[in-house]
Amino acid sequence: MFTLIDLPYAKEALEPVISAKTLEYHYGKHLQAYVDNLNKLLLGSGLEGLSLKEIVNQSSGAIFNNAGQVLNHNLYFSQFGQADKVANAPTGALAAQIQKQWGSIDAFKDEFVAKGVGLFGSGWVWLSAQADGSLIITQELSASNPVTKGLKPLLTFDVWEHAYYLDYQNRRAAHLAELWKIVDWKVIEERY
Repeated sequence: MFTLIDLPYAKEALEPVISAKTLEYHYGKHLQAYVDNLNKLLLGSGLEGLSLKEIVNQSSGAIFNNAGQVLNHNLYFSQFGQADKVANAPTGALAAQIQKQWGSIDAFKDEFVAKGVGLFGSGWVWLSAQADGSLIITQELSASNPVTKGLKPLLTFDVWEHAYYLDYQNRRAAHLAELWKIVDWKVIEERY
């Protein structure tokens, strides 16, 4: 049985980037519903006891959609922290790889946000590592996750409207640009 992850911060800690009210709905209701649905769907599926990544890679339909959303949201919510308490920029090997591929962290952020804004409909924009350590930005529709392509997900921004509509209405670009203030790059580096 899967459970709702514990947030590594208080619900108001991400304000004003993500309001406590948005977290209450996004984390407390949307993610909880995906967890509950996944647990019900797994009964008798033959996938019981597998990790979320294994379920995402081995399932389809409703199980895939709910498992994907649980995995995606777990990675999403655990990568943030209070703006004045997070590592605001990557360091070490991750910073060097971003510099090598994009020329600067700002150029990387610009492309990442552009891909998030440019994703038609609902989904996710991801920074992932390939087997050789190089990085790739992908757009994933609905509940998809880069693990289905053999990639290692590092960083994600949720571009489903429920992630930002209460705080930003239809201003997806503004929301994505603000998220950089709360990304904890130490978490992303550990994933890399």
